[in-house]
Amino acid sequence: MNNKRHHISNRALRRSRNVVQSRSFRQGAAANQRARGLDKNEQNQFTPPETWYEPTEEPQQTSDYQIIVQSPGKGYRHVVTPQQVRERLAQLPADMLMPLDFIQLSRMTRKKQSFPCYGMQWGSTLYLYPIEVGLTEFYGRPPSPNQQVEARMFGARWVNSNDHDWRLVWTEAAIRDYYLNNVLIHELGHLLDHRNSGYTDRERYAEWFAIEHGYRRSEREDQRAERPPKRVVRRHHNR
Repeated sequence: MNNKRHHISNRALRRSRNVVQSRSFRQGAAANQRARGLDKNEQNQFTPPETWYEPTEEPQQTSDYQIIVQSPGKGYRHVVTPQQVRERLAQLPADMLMPLDFIQLSRMTRKKQSFPCYGMQWGSTLYLYPIEVGLTEFYGRPPSPNQQVEARMFGARWVNSNDHDWRLVWTEAAIRDYYLNNVLIHELGHLLDHRNSGYTDRERYAEWFAIEHGYRRSEREDQRAERPPKRVVRRHHNR
């Protein structure tokens, strides 16, 4: 595997035409705070420094991929385990996994803290980023309506003490659900999108893919298990 790894280079950038950053960038704020809201477009994109993994030259006949686990970094933790990732992806059709070569549970560094994100697709690799150990994220501005809806969908809650102190609070189950049924599936959607080239269209497709193959599938599994379906009011009632 070592002969497939090297640091980012111009050659790698040229080969990876469809570089897609996270759907969940958060713009750096004051010390120990982060705020979402970095509006990305084709002229304003930021690529976290990562190890580049060479895509497989020959078309794969199986859905065999490797998972690399880096130390999450001081104050951070990985949300999901390699086994949980494999079990979740095994629920998808095998042909969806053919283009996937690597998944990396990445380390949080000081540089990445300036523009932290939950996940990224680059080439044939998916990167999942760690979260604060206490499962509470700090932001310097209010969440957008879409961010509020997304949090409710997966059982997180926004708490604020003033206009410049917002916190997104996760439970263990909620953040695992979010990574396995949203972040992971969203980034896989980017990998499978060979039709769209513009940022907006690629994001729209990945959003649809995550809802169709992530959130809705998870919701159907809840219903089959005769558990209450994921409803915002029930998951947040009296919290």
